[in-house]
Amino acid sequence: MNRRNALKTLAAGVAAAPAISRAATAAETLPQAVAPTAKPLRIAMVIFQGMTQLDFSAPFEVLARIPGAQVDVVAESLEPVISDTGLRLLPTHTFAGGAQPDLLFVPGGPGQNAQMTNPAMIGYLAATGRSAAYVTSVCTGSLLLAAAGLLQGYKATCHWMSIDQLGLFGVVAQQQRVVVDRNRITGAGVTSGMDFALTVVATLRGDELAGRLELLLEYDPQPPFRSGTPSLAGPAVVQQVRTLAAPMLAQRRAQSEAAAANLRQRRSMNR
Repeated sequence: MNRRNALKTLAAGVAAAPAISRAATAAETLPQAVAPTAKPLRIAMVIFQGMTQLDFSAPFEVLARIPGAQVDVVAESLEPVISDTGLRLLPTHTFAGGAQPDLLFVPGGPGQNAQMTNPAMIGYLAATGRSAAYVTSVCTGSLLLAAAGLLQGYKATCHWMSIDQLGLFGVVAQQQRVVVDRNRITGAGVTSGMDFALTVVATLRGDELAGRLELLLEYDPQPPFRSGTPSLAGPAVVQQVRTLAAPMLAQRRAQSEAAAANLRQRRSMNR
């Protein structure tokens, strides 16, 4: 048995075996979330060229360990997707070939800019999100959901450098690590994907399973510099980061404005 399969088996075992007394009945030995009658969960995780891989891979590591979950990695084509740092990822399904998921997930990253006005991406998200039980994102993936018309009137979050752009789409921006508003669950920037995914597990399968997965993955962050938010980093560091990112942010703003105009046009045509 290889390491991946061993960890998956361990995750299932941890999920299905809480501490119990010897007198417990068979029904009590399984949390309701992983009982044999639990409905299977189909998850579609979208990827695209220039995405930030940790936006995707951190939630994938958690969500793929939910007993009964099937995770489809969905892209416009089956060609390898290259992240913004050069990591290659392989889709399992295309927009045209994927089944309707229970949960739709979208990451962010610099490549999100070009996707804001990509008809294939926006069309897939709009059609899939309308029927999905849960619509979710991490980082600037929320801007893609917004461009597809899936977040208007909802509370949502985004990476701190781009959260102001949610307002272009009628989204109520919340600068929090994870925001849950009805069946919309959004995470802030990059590393918030772990918090996001554990929140999703708790929402779908209960706190006990989420807590066991948190332990299994030894998720106990202790950042060495305590500069992971603008308030912690201070004005000087924040300005340095904004200056470095200025060209990309200007492009993102232009793409968001174009996508918001496209969304308004689509809505006026559908009236």
